Amino acid sequence: MFQQVLNPTGNLFASWLLALLPVVVLLVLLAVFKLSAWLSVLIGAIVTFILAAVVWTMPVGTGIRAFLYGSLTGIWAVDWITFWGVMLFNSLTLTGVFDQFRRWLTAQGTADVRVQTIMFAWAFGALLEGLVGFGYPWAFVAPILIALGIPDLDAIRVAAIANNAPVSYGALGVPIIALAAVTGLPVLALSASVAHVVAVLALLPPWVLIYLVSGRAGLKDGWPLAVVGSLGYIVGQYPVAVYLGPYLPDVTGSIVCFAALLVLLKFWRPKRMLGYGGAPIEEAAQVGNASHGLSRAEVIRAWLPFIVLIVVVVLWTGPWSPLPKIAWLKLAVAAGSSIHKGSEVSAVFSFAPFIGGTAIFVSWLITVLVIGMKPAQYAEAFRRTWHQMWGAFLVGIFIFGLAYVFNFSGMAASLAEGFSKIGVAFVIVAPILGWIGVALSGSNTSTNAMFGFFQVTVGRLLGFPTLLLPTLNSVGAEVGKPVAPQTASVGVSTSRFVRNEGEVIRHNMGWTFILLAYLIIIGVGFYLLAPGTMMLAGGG
Repeated sequence: MFQQVLNPTGNLFASWLLALLPVVVLLVLLAVFKLSAWLSVLIGAIVTFILAAVVWTMPVGTGIRAFLYGSLTGIWAVDWITFWGVMLFNSLTLTGVFDQFRRWLTAQGTADVRVQTIMFAWAFGALLEGLVGFGYPWAFVAPILIALGIPDLDAIRVAAIANNAPVSYGALGVPIIALAAVTGLPVLALSASVAHVVAVLALLPPWVLIYLVSGRAGLKDGWPLAVVGSLGYIVGQYPVAVYLGPYLPDVTGSIVCFAALLVLLKFWRPKRMLGYGGAPIEEAAQVGNASHGLSRAEVIRAWLPFIVLIVVVVLWTGPWSPLPKIAWLKLAVAAGSSIHKGSEVSAVFSFAPFIGGTAIFVSWLITVLVIGMKPAQYAEAFRRTWHQMWGAFLVGIFIFGLAYVFNFSGMAASLAEGFSKIGVAFVIVAPILGWIGVALSGSNTSTNAMFGFFQVTVGRLLGFPTLLLPTLNSVGAEVGKPVAPQTASVGVSTSRFVRNEGEVIRHNMGWTFILLAYLIIIGVGFYLLAPGTMMLAGGG
C-alpha cells in the first residue's frame, strides 16, 4: 500500500506552498488568462498529478486509478443529476409550462417593487437554483426585475444577492453530494449541518433586497415581506434538508415561501405602493389576480411538474427507501494516512444505479408524459441541455479527478497540516476559503470537491466538530457566488453585460463582503454556542 508523506520537501512551509500550487494555478488560469472553467480544471488536474507523483511519490498506476475513480464519481454523482435537472427545466420552457407558472406567480402579487423582488428574486430564484443552478436564476430573474423599472446593473445585483442562501442545495443538491463524495461523510449529516447555518444566513438577504430596491423608506413599511420571505423559505427548506437530504430543500423552501407570501398579501399590503428607489406609484398599477389569463387546467398543468418532482424524489430518496443503498459495483484504492497513522485514505467509486440522479430522470420522464411533450421538443431539449452543460460536465469529471488525486496523494494532508498552525482562528478562515474557491471556479460543487477533504482534515487536527469546517466551506461558497466569473457569465446572458462580467462583479463585490462577515459570525457562533449541531451521530 502507498504510504502518504506529510512533509516531502523536509520543510513544512515549502511543502505547504507546493500543495497550494494547484489552487494558485486555477486562480491564474481563470482570473488572469481567463480560460474556460473546464480547460482550467483539466490543466490544474495535470499539474496536481505531476506534483503528486514527483514530490509526494504517489505511484503512477494507483494515482491513475484514483483519478479515474474520481472522474467516474463526478459523472455519476454530479453530472447525472445535473443533466436531468437541466433537461427538466428546458422541457418546461419548451412546452410553455414554465412561462405559465411564471405568469401565474406574477399575477399573485402587486406592482410594488418590494413584493415583486421578494417573490421573484428571492422565492422564484430559489426554485430556479434548486432545479438548475449555474447562474440561471440571474439570467431569468434579472429581465423580470428590469421590466419592473430596476436598472439592469442593479437588477442583476439583486438577482445575484437573492441567489446566496439556496446555492448549497442548488441543482437538486449537487454541491452537498459532491462534498459527501470527497469527504466520505454521510450525505444526510452534511445536508443537516449546512441547513443549520443556512437557516441563520437566510434571515438577512430579504432585508438587503428590500433595501436595495427601495431604500430605508421601503424597509420602514415593507419589513413584513422580509420577515415572511425569510421564515417561509427556512420553514420549507430546513426540515427537508435535515430529515430527507439535499435534493429538494430549495424546491420546498421556495414553494412554502410563495405560499406564505400569498397568505400575507391576502391580509396585509404595504401602506404605500413603491417603485424602484422608493418612488410612490399609483394603486391602479397593481397586478390583478385574473391578469394571468390562465384557465384552471393550465394553472394545474403549471404546478404539476413540481408536484411530480417532490413526490418522486421524496419517495425515492428518503430514509425509508432502499433504492439509493443498492450498489452494483465498488472500486477502491487505498493509501496509508500521513496524519493518522494506522488509518487509510481511500479513493472510491461506487456505482449505485438508483441514486438521486435516477430519481430526477424518472421525475422528468413522468413530467414530459403528463404535460404532453412533442417529439421535436425532446430533441430540442437534449440539444439545448448538451449545448448549455457540456463544459460543466467536463468540469465535473476533471475537478473530481483532481480532488481525488489531491486527497489520495497526501497533498491535502500537507496543506491541512500547514493551515492547522493557525489554530482555532481557522474557523474564521474556513468560510473565506469557500468564498475564494467559488470565486475561482464559479461552482459551489467544484469548491466542495477541491477543499472539502482538506477542511475535514484541518478540523480533525484542531479538534473541531467534524461537520463544521466543510459546512462553512460550502456556505462560504454560497456568499461568493455573486463574484464568481463563471456564474456571472451565465447570469448576464440575458442582459447588455454579455462578455462584460467584470462590471457586474465589481457592482456585487461590496455586499458579498457584508454577507461573508455575517457568515463568519454565524460560524463562530456555532463553534462556541452550538457545537453539537456540527457533530456526527455518536460524537465527533
